[in-house]
Amino acid sequence: MTRTLKLVGFDADDTLWRSEDYYRDAQAEFERIVGGYVDLDDAHDRLYAVEKQNIALFGYGAKGMTLSMVEAAIAITEERISARDLHRIVAIGKSVLQHPVELLPGIREAVEEIARERPVVLITKGDLFHQEAKVRDSGLSDLFRRIEIVSEKDAATYARLLAEFALAPADFAMIGNSLRSDIVPVLELGGCGVHMPYHVTWAHEAETAPPTALERLRSVAGPAELPAAIRSLAAG
Repeated sequence: MTRTLKLVGFDADDTLWRSEDYYRDAQAEFERIVGGYVDLDDAHDRLYAVEKQNIALFGYGAKGMTLSMVEAAIAITEERISARDLHRIVAIGKSVLQHPVELLPGIREAVEEIARERPVVLITKGDLFHQEAKVRDSGLSDLFRRIEIVSEKDAATYARLLAEFALAPADFAMIGNSLRSDIVPVLELGGCGVHMPYHVTWAHEAETAPPTALERLRSVAGPAELPAAIRSLAAG
């Protein structure tokens, strides 16, 4: 049985270009700063607890991370952290916002090949200004029929987008590195997914149930395998 697969969606961060690496570097620098005040080995967990609690207020992205780092640093040091070190933490956040856009090797060629056969769209979440800047600087924007920057990527968001596209879930496939954000919600709706894991994943994105409907899921090791994975899904 063949599928029509009228549209293919791409995630952005850690699917098209590097992202989580910069957040990991920022977190390591944060831990060095607070380590000058306290001797603890759970700074990572304490920062993540603050970030997770703040997602509903700040959303995703470097700005929310920066505010959470400031809050966590004050709490971890019991308000002893200096204004100078708080300024260093803010500078960490700014550096994440200003990092260069580095495409994953082979991703442009993969997107171009898929786009020759089916329309492609970009669906990403995070801070609007930051994501817009990364899309602009990536040089890939001309390949996508539509670019959607959303606050959350869950089943409700995908259902809304598919309704706007006038598309049945079965006619849609999503490509991404996150099972939680890119794959599981689309499979739940009846669509298809191609999982391309990145070498590091934010803890929040790892918190998800294993995907079901495995016949509508493909996993690949890198961009070069993406076109064949989409054709395999279309072939059923």
